[in-house]
Amino acid sequence: MEDPIQLKEEGNKYFQASDYDNAIQSYTTAIKLTKDKKALAVLYRNRSACYLKKENYVQAASDASKAIDVNAADIKALYRRSQALEKLGKLDQAFKDVQRCATIEPKNKTFQETLRRLNMEISEKLHIQFSTDSRVQKMFDILLDESSDKEKIEKAANNLIVLGREDAGAERIFQNNGVNLLLQLIETKKPEMILAAVRTLSGMCSGHRARATAVLHLIGIDKICRIMALNHEDIALATCNLLQSILDSLTGEDKKEVRGKEDALVLDTTKDIRLIITHLLDMLVSKSVSGHGRDEALHLLNKNVPRKDLRSPDNSRTLFVVDHGLKKILKVAGQVQDTPDCLPLTDNTCFTTSVLLNKLYDDLRCDPERDDYRKICEEYITGKFDPHDMDKNLHAIQTVSGLLQGPFDLGSKLLGLQGVMEMMVALCGSDREIDQLVAVEALIYASTKLARASFIISNGVDLLKDIYKKTKNEKIKIRALVGLCKLGSAGGSDYSLRQFAEGSTEKLAKQCRKWLCNPNLDVRTRKWAVEGLAYLTVDADVKDDFVEDETALQAMFELAKTTDKTILYAVANTLVNCTNSYDVKEVVPEMVQLAKFSKQHVPEEHPKDKKDFVLKRVKRLLKAGVISALTCMVKADSAILTDQTKELLARVFLALCEDSKDRGTIVAHGGGKALIPLALEGSSTGKIKAAHALAKIAAVSNPEIAFPGERIYEVIRPLISLLDTERDGLQNYEALLGLTNLSALSDKLRKKIIKENSLPEIENYMFEQHDQIRLAATECMCNLAISKEVQDRFAAEGNDRLKLVVLLCSEDDPPLQRAAAGTLAILTTAQKSVCHKVTTVTTQWLEILLRLCLHENMEVQHRGLVIAYNLINADKELAKTLIESELLEIMTIIGKAENNKDRQHIIDIARECLSKAMDYGFIKPIS
Repeated sequence: MEDPIQLKEEGNKYFQASDYDNAIQSYTTAIKLTKDKKALAVLYRNRSACYLKKENYVQAASDASKAIDVNAADIKALYRRSQALEKLGKLDQAFKDVQRCATIEPKNKTFQETLRRLNMEISEKLHIQFSTDSRVQKMFDILLDESSDKEKIEKAANNLIVLGREDAGAERIFQNNGVNLLLQLIETKKPEMILAAVRTLSGMCSGHRARATAVLHLIGIDKICRIMALNHEDIALATCNLLQSILDSLTGEDKKEVRGKEDALVLDTTKDIRLIITHLLDMLVSKSVSGHGRDEALHLLNKNVPRKDLRSPDNSRTLFVVDHGLKKILKVAGQVQDTPDCLPLTDNTCFTTSVLLNKLYDDLRCDPERDDYRKICEEYITGKFDPHDMDKNLHAIQTVSGLLQGPFDLGSKLLGLQGVMEMMVALCGSDREIDQLVAVEALIYASTKLARASFIISNGVDLLKDIYKKTKNEKIKIRALVGLCKLGSAGGSDYSLRQFAEGSTEKLAKQCRKWLCNPNLDVRTRKWAVEGLAYLTVDADVKDDFVEDETALQAMFELAKTTDKTILYAVANTLVNCTNSYDVKEVVPEMVQLAKFSKQHVPEEHPKDKKDFVLKRVKRLLKAGVISALTCMVKADSAILTDQTKELLARVFLALCEDSKDRGTIVAHGGGKALIPLALEGSSTGKIKAAHALAKIAAVSNPEIAFPGERIYEVIRPLISLLDTERDGLQNYEALLGLTNLSALSDKLRKKIIKENSLPEIENYMFEQHDQIRLAATECMCNLAISKEVQDRFAAEGNDRLKLVVLLCSEDDPPLQRAAAGTLAILTTAQKSVCHKVTTVTTQWLEILLRLCLHENMEVQHRGLVIAYNLINADKELAKTLIESELLEIMTIIGKAENNKDRQHIIDIARECLSKAMDYGFIKPIS
């Protein structure tokens, strides 16, 4: 059995060696084996000291208290507990412990100083607390007083919101009956009061689980949902943010690491989260909810129900929504605007619903779960079919359209249900405008893929042509035209697979442009013209004509800036087609010959899809103001701006950045800032495309202008993501150029680059065979070498980093020599140990140094002489080696040269080297 005294001594040794984990282990084992109270008190006191060092203040205070329980006058335990309590923010309790210490040892200066400091901190805290309390009360008095002046009310409301965002301020509001007072503001039913109250509550709930739980139960989810249901866009958005803050706090999404503090004790939050989700689902089908409120409910479901990481096994929220709310979501998807029983909607509601349906379907983990989802959809749609009620049939077909815009594969299966296609055809032949609108839209969404389009071509083209020719209603006509456009583009960019006769697509496109430019048509109808162009611009003749029509381009850009954000995908698709930024399979001549020999189809490129035509189109788009439209599109609501749309926008940006001469225009119109969110969020392909566009801009522009303010720090991670073997050489090269520019600006940026673990990747590219990539990596390392972290990596033993830099100085490429010599000059200036190490990494070091000092390029020569000076300055023996070599003759010739303003910096450093050699006594001046 182990001896407690020996364990205690062992713990003391570990503590003195700063090995606090082993010290704690030794003291803990000794505590278990000790029965003597006095000995236990000492062990607890010692373990408390270990926990203080580890910044575990809760455990430190607990152990010190156990020691004090045995001996109330244990001065060490009292002082340690006071230190722990101070760190935990319990200043009054810490003050009492130090006061007892000072009473026991009144002459101890440490205790007296701590007492004075704590006294001042407590006084300051009380002053702030009382002044905050009075400020809070004064704000509420102004806000609740109907006779208050408008300017005072506005100022009080803004101050309250700001106070709610600060942790101390939020706590004071909460402690001073703030929630009930905020409820009184909401009850005034004045929009500005409701907004102030909701925004203050949102700040109070942010990052604090206990307060978020209390607010949720004190106000009640019913009340919060009723506020969000109001027909006021700003109030709906503010309430959505409040619920998001509550959900983030309950799930720990916004949790910040605070060392030494324990979480507040809160019960399991699963029930609260499900309660919120249930109420949001109920909001979807309630007629008393405004369109804006319904949109925000959908936004919250989109953001909080599906898993953020599909590798996580827990999709319980999705399964809960599928079981308890899928039919409610389908009801919203099936709403037909302008019908008597339609729920209040906005232009974005149906599309956001389709996005939610798609996310839920993608979040299912296995076939049985997907089968359940499909069965619920089938039951819902077939349950709506009624031969005596055309409105129910209309609702069923609109629901299918919603699913075709969401989980397309599921929507395609539902098209095969008995009666669906027949009902679509019957609605097309109806006399009612609304029936025809819904049916034609369903046909458009149904023909997304080539196989499906071929089926529709054989069955539905005649129907669409018939509707297009016979109807006089512009709304129906344009939708029928879009259906024809979509079918006409089914062959993609393959010139040989045109679905319609020569010239037909140009005629369709001309009609679409005509509708697009017609200001008398409503936005929804003109949106369909863009949908048509999104399909038709696959044809190179169409896209060439479109970019020449500046009026049509401007009309499309203006539509992209309207409140109807469902148009974003169509606009982005059109721009991708115009810039040819879609993926094109590389044509291998041997494979083409083989395909022809075996009589297989060989895709053909349109003559106007060649590079010079594409560049011309890009210039036209930039001239028409495409960047301002793109920056506006990027700012759209996250639920509307899907990952697919973000990827399309990233592709367009990359195509626009191709010519370095255009990048200044892109930066001037805010394109650099707009690219950052695209590079941080979205599909993996989209993020890479956006990161590459950022790299192109950062490589040739002043980063401080391209990415103003704090945005500049957000550019670093996307650029580093391009330093990967899976990325191509151009992406590697331009990312390295961008990082070189950034690392030249400030130490803070260099630290950020290093923190993102980029150094190993940059070092790898310094070994690269490709000359340009190797040069870019070396230049980047030259800028980063100013940082101490990088200097320490080169000075460390057991690696060849310094050897590589020395050998790169011997290359025949002057720019590479300049970058490598610059790196070596910085390293030898910063650390003397590097000067000694240079002489050991290779036997050729002196020969390489002499070549640098004789180099015809002045920049390389200057850097070589700086290295020589650093080596001479570092060590007398090292200086002797250099002076005994040919370097003395080189420096003498350079130093004796006449002053020359172009070469003065080189002459001066050579003279400094000679002066240092004279100081050592190796050479003497000639009198």
